[in-house]
Amino acid sequence: MDNVLTLPDDGPLLDGERAALDVLGHAFGLGAHTVVVPVARLAPDFFALRTGIAGAITQKFAQYGVRLVVVGEPATTAGPVADWTREANRGRDLWFVADESELEARLRP
Repeated sequence: MDNVLTLPDDGPLLDGERAALDVLGHAFGLGAHTVVVPVARLAPDFFALRTGIAGAITQKFAQYGVRLVVVGEPATTAGPVADWTREANRGRDLWFVADESELEARLRP
């Protein structure tokens, strides 16, 4: 199983490329290949896809080959956000899970 870095509920928001690079640096220092982020740590506009925040963050993780997992329910669960999260969950690089037990089940070989 991959080394996993799980961010605590409290801490700086993941709100853009700079923040993504800070988290990625921490992950590399620990040898983690997966970063788990509580939905509360995401910028308030993360799920407003038109802002580009989600795209910038997820692109950084993909570029560096680190899986990003968001734990918790997005503020919006309909329309483009629902389509995006459903599509992301079919891949390996970006997952959206409801809770820790769903994450554990997905990480199991």
